[in-house]
Amino acid sequence: MQGSANLNVMIKAARRAGRSLVKDFREVENLQVSAKGAGDFVSKADLAAEAIIREDLMAARPNYGWLAEESAPVEGKDPTRRWIVDPLDGTSNFLHGLPHWCISIALEHKGEIVSAVIFDPAKDEMFVAEKGGGAWMNEGRVRVSGRRSLIEGIFACGVPHSGAPGLPELLREFGRVLPAVAGVRHWGSAALNLAYVAAGRFDGYWERRMKPWDVAAGLLICREAGALLEPVNEGRSMLENGEVVVANEALFDGFAKLVRG
Repeated sequence: MQGSANLNVMIKAARRAGRSLVKDFREVENLQVSAKGAGDFVSKADLAAEAIIREDLMAARPNYGWLAEESAPVEGKDPTRRWIVDPLDGTSNFLHGLPHWCISIALEHKGEIVSAVIFDPAKDEMFVAEKGGGAWMNEGRVRVSGRRSLIEGIFACGVPHSGAPGLPELLREFGRVLPAVAGVRHWGSAALNLAYVAAGRFDGYWERRMKPWDVAAGLLICREAGALLEPVNEGRSMLENGEVVVANEALFDGFAKLVRG
C-alpha cells in the first residue's frame, strides 16, 4: 500500500527495532531480566527496542506526544497527536524462546487512532492500517474471516497472569464460550490477537484490563479489516479502559453475548 509519511516512519522504526529484538531473541538464554511484578518482566531487549523506536519517531515528529510501556509519557507541543507504543508485546513468550511476540506502534490524532503498525519480526509479518485505507499484511490486503457459525470459529482470549485480577470472571466466560465454538486460544500477545482477527486467522477475540499500548494499533487494523469492535462492558472505552470484544459482522452479536453473559 502507499502509506502516508507518518506510516512510513512507523514502519521503518518497527523494522529497526525488530532487528535489535531478533538479535537478542537468538540469545534469549543470556538476557538479563529484572522483575517488574508477579508474572510481568522487562528485559534489556525491551528497553533497547523502545529507545530505538522513540529515537526514530521523535526525530521525525518532535512535536508529537509519547505514550509507551517502559517510559514516562510526554505531552507534545502538538497536543492533538501522540505516539502510542509497545516495543515488545508478548514479553513472556520472548523470554521463553517462543517466537510469538511483536512491536506495536499507533498514531493518535484528536483522540482517534489514525495510523497503526504491528510487526512480528520472528515471522517477518508487518500488519499496517490507516484510517479509511484498509488493512494490509506484507503488501497484501487482509480481511476478517467469512465464517458465519460460532461452532466453526477459533477465538482468542487473554488470561490473567499470576496475581492479576479477573481469573474467576474469565473462567465463567470460558464456561459460556467454549461449548459454543471450535476452540479458544491464549497465545500471549494482545496486539497479535487483534492482527490475527484482522487477517481472518482468528474469528474473534476478547480481553479486559489491558493498557492503551496493548490495543491501540490493533483496534484500527481490525476496524479497517471489517471487524466489529466494542468494549466488553458497554459504555466504557476500548483504548482507555483496555477491554475489547471483536469479531466479524456475522459472528459478533452471538460472540459478544456469550462473553458478556
